[in-house]
Amino acid sequence: MSAPRPSDGQRAAFGRPTTVDGGFADDRPLPPRRPVPPPPPEALLRAFGPRTGQTGLQDPPGGRPGRRRTASGPWWKPDARSDPWRDPDAPAGLGAPAVYEEDDEDQPGPVVTDPKGRKRLRLRDLSIRLSALVVFAVLLVGLLGGGVGYYLTRENSETPLFAPGTQLSEVDAGVAREPGSVADIADRVTPTVVSIEVRVGEVGATGSGVVIEGENGYIVTNNHVVSGADGVDGAEIRAVFSDGSGSAARIVGRDPASDIAVLKVEKPGLVTAQLGNSDDVVVGDPVVAIGSPLGLAGTVTSGIVSALDRPVRLSGEGSDTNAVISAVQTDAPINPGNSGGALVDATGALIGINTAIASVGGGSVGLGFAIPIDTVRDIAEQLIDDGEAVHASLGVNARSVTDGTRDGALVLNVEPGSPAEAAGIEEQDIVIAVDGEPVGSSEELVVAVDAFEPGDTITIEVVRGGGSREVQATLEAA
Repeated sequence: MSAPRPSDGQRAAFGRPTTVDGGFADDRPLPPRRPVPPPPPEALLRAFGPRTGQTGLQDPPGGRPGRRRTASGPWWKPDARSDPWRDPDAPAGLGAPAVYEEDDEDQPGPVVTDPKGRKRLRLRDLSIRLSALVVFAVLLVGLLGGGVGYYLTRENSETPLFAPGTQLSEVDAGVAREPGSVADIADRVTPTVVSIEVRVGEVGATGSGVVIEGENGYIVTNNHVVSGADGVDGAEIRAVFSDGSGSAARIVGRDPASDIAVLKVEKPGLVTAQLGNSDDVVVGDPVVAIGSPLGLAGTVTSGIVSALDRPVRLSGEGSDTNAVISAVQTDAPINPGNSGGALVDATGALIGINTAIASVGGGSVGLGFAIPIDTVRDIAEQLIDDGEAVHASLGVNARSVTDGTRDGALVLNVEPGSPAEAAGIEEQDIVIAVDGEPVGSSEELVVAVDAFEPGDTITIEVVRGGGSREVQATLEAA
């Protein structure tokens, strides 16, 4: 069986160009020939092969099927024998181009059918009347909205600007101030704190004070607050109380070595502060400072105890104060004018008298110092008894030194006839301990000695010539 010969048009479209000799593969190796299958057995050819001189599909054995198959059946139509798709011997040929369904561009609108049979609306075919109706509806809605807005904002009458007799609503007080809160402490302690006004000629200053004994009108404050008015003709000291009343005050006694002074006022019925105990104070305790910073009476600030037993040398501030105290350090804001005011704990008990601040440029930076209440009580009682206080003295002047590993107080001079001279302490000795407690600076030496009473004998460890030794010294009154 041979393939049909191509037509002239097929040869022109797909044939080999006249300028090309040989095959397109040129000299490239050809793939191996596929083996030709052997001819079918004679029995199969007799059973299934076409009859001599016939091609295409054949009737089944026994002739065409009966009525089970109809002329409308897919296999036995009238043209079944000549259908090229059913005839394996039919030649290949090009068919007619594909026929597509009608495009919706040719369909009358506005409702058209797509190739899948679905109907849709073609907006461009909407009538001009319908478009005009939509535009009119939009304009109508806008006009109505604008008219309503104009009526509400322009046509309604405005309410009167003033309404005499109007009363604002009140809310019942719902704030609960628990006992021990800052507000509760301030309410109980503020009446015991006074403002101290000092005037010497045309110069005035302010400070604070605390009532420590109400029956006789005793008020404790700082020495540097009132020292400028002591013994000066025409000087005035006045105590102003929380209720706004005032009273002239007299100096009972001053102690420059501890920066404590006691005043007396002639005013009955004073509220007295409750005195605490220094041994009960620990670092981290909440505290409240009350006084007259910058002349603002009754000012309350709060914080905590930042440190205890902090040696602090107090500046004189124009007074004769020359004190080194073992202070209570606090971060409660303290400013000039707080001096002599109260530092109280969470129970409202007085635990210190505010006396100094660590300052940069004159303002508080969160470090304030107060004289411990035990020292205040001891000195105030002595001043009330006889107008002066007595301190123990060793009789040396010293400055702080360190060798990088150990700190101490270098003795600069020894007073003649002093306990230090009697104990054998010499200049250039370095004091490193008092009664077994380390001494790391000149301030710590002063504080350590001041903790004893005149007449007490103490052990002092000093470094001299590269070695240390201990000496005994009996303190005397300063």
